[in-house]
Amino acid sequence: MAEFIKLYEKGTDMRKIDQIISCLKDGGVIIYPTDTVYGLGCDIHNTRAVERICQIKGIKPNKNNFSFICYDLSHISDYAKVSNAAFKLMKKALPGPFTFVLDGNNKVPKVLAQGKKTVGIRIPDNEITRLIVKELGNPIITTSIRDEDDIVEYSTDPELIFEKFQNVVDIVIDGGFGNNIPSTIVDATSDDFEVIRQGLGELEEFL
Repeated sequence: MAEFIKLYEKGTDMRKIDQIISCLKDGGVIIYPTDTVYGLGCDIHNTRAVERICQIKGIKPNKNNFSFICYDLSHISDYAKVSNAAFKLMKKALPGPFTFVLDGNNKVPKVLAQGKKTVGIRIPDNEITRLIVKELGNPIITTSIRDEDDIVEYSTDPELIFEKFQNVVDIVIDGGFGNNIPSTIVDATSDDFEVIRQGLGELEEFL
């Protein structure tokens, strides 16, 4: 059964963060807050954990577009090719409710790169999740938690999320109520930036 860990964006308890890092390094799967919806994630370098997430969501790794959560822009060139124009735009818009789709490079873990040339990059405006990634030392995978409810697409209450996922993940982080609008996805593989999915972020503010 998962552990339910309460964290706050200000004055975060580093012992709890260390516990979460140990879990991720051991191949754990966690549910965590972002600046949009709650996410399901693991260490991007742990193939077994990636496969677990695919099982939980009923998807195949090579058929699904996973995104990475990075701490800041310095990690991005490790995994993706980014033009000067895209970098300038991301610098203005991030941290924020956007996922930028970029061409991946050969450092993207094989389990995620099969049959795909692009990666999604997220730097959410949420100190809890960014701190976890910073302390881990590399990105975590992110995929949204969807609700089976026809009206509410995304689960927002961490206690209800815990009830639903407690037997399939290792840790559920309670960072307060989540949003039910996902991130705005932007195709930045060329400098003709295109919104693929309109979510919480308004790209026009940064162009």
